[in-house]
Amino acid sequence: MKIYNIDDMTRGWFIGNFEPSVLKTKDFEVGVLSFPKGVYHDPHYHKVITEYNVILKGKMKLQNKELGEGDIFVLEKDEISDCIFYEDTSILTVKVPSVPDDKVIVKEVNDENFNSNGG
Repeated sequence: MKIYNIDDMTRGWFIGNFEPSVLKTKDFEVGVLSFPKGVYHDPHYHKVITEYNVILKGKMKLQNKELGEGDIFVLEKDEISDCIFYEDTSILTVKVPSVPDDKVIVKEVNDENFNSNGG
């Protein structure tokens, strides 16, 4: 048996094409991400990755929809993520495939090329 600690990983990411990792793979990424209450996450999208998420605890708003514990949401490539966290929130995230540096920060959420329903 091998034992790791999430605190030794980078921002909660523990499987993917990066170091450190429990399993290094280009196929997917897995992380447990934590966001404090009141944080507004920079709007962004991914050029390649599809993101699968389940809220483990907390409440948030994404694309003008309120989400909470147990909610599962999927963000396809080019779909904008514009989160604000109403409570301390933990999310289990799986990204397919593992492409480090695929995140593109959006300056204007209403960009004519992308919208909250996809690009």
